[in-house]
Amino acid sequence: MYYKFISLLFFTLLLSCQQINSNKKDKIYFDIQNKFKNSGFALVYSENLSEIKSLETRSLDIYHKSLKKKTNVKILNPKNGKFVIANVKSNKIRFSNFYNSVISPRIAEDLSLNLDEPFIEIISISKGSTFIAKKAKTFDEEKSVAEKAPIDGVKISNLNLKPIKIKKNKKELFSYSIKVADFYYKDSAKLMLSRIQNETSIKNLQIIRLSKTKYRLLIGPFDDIKSLKNSFEMMNILNFENLEIIKNV
Repeated sequence: MYYKFISLLFFTLLLSCQQINSNKKDKIYFDIQNKFKNSGFALVYSENLSEIKSLETRSLDIYHKSLKKKTNVKILNPKNGKFVIANVKSNKIRFSNFYNSVISPRIAEDLSLNLDEPFIEIISISKGSTFIAKKAKTFDEEKSVAEKAPIDGVKISNLNLKPIKIKKNKKELFSYSIKVADFYYKDSAKLMLSRIQNETSIKNLQIIRLSKTKYRLLIGPFDDIKSLKNSFEMMNILNFENLEIIKNV
């Protein structure tokens, strides 16, 4: 009887420890999942966008649809490695779901974005992050980020010299895909593919195997921004929260 009691007590304690460890792991997993990350095209604000609330030209503010107001974000230009730390000014501004944000002209300038192809990556960062300190830097200091990155079409001029044009690199081909989601099982990816085919007119779907336990469902590739935007907007009826546009390399 005593032996059974000890065994039962030990078993109960063991389950409790497992539950605590499991809760800890779940919390860590939740924290990781709670971090927002998205790649896609930005809409650079201008006065011509009369339907969108004014965004100060020289600010480091953005409009976003899902991130909370005052959320700090790192905005990266994947083409040259330049980034800035920005602030979500509002999540109540209406604009096309094709764009992952509305950014100020200053942010576009800092990142040396191609305005015909303003592809960016947005990552939310916590207030305790060391990145936040960079917000206090001056405009000139922010522009020095990633100085080693290649810059196309830069003009250097002063009062005494004529403008010097640096030779531009060859124009890159436009090639992007829409990342629907990553799946643990291939059958799950197939089910989602079938749903998209049944509920939309999208046809150019493909499943890419990234590893033994990771399958990516993509739409594309697209070689022009118009067809990319049309397919992206067709996906709106399926209410995906975080569709991404990825550049094909």
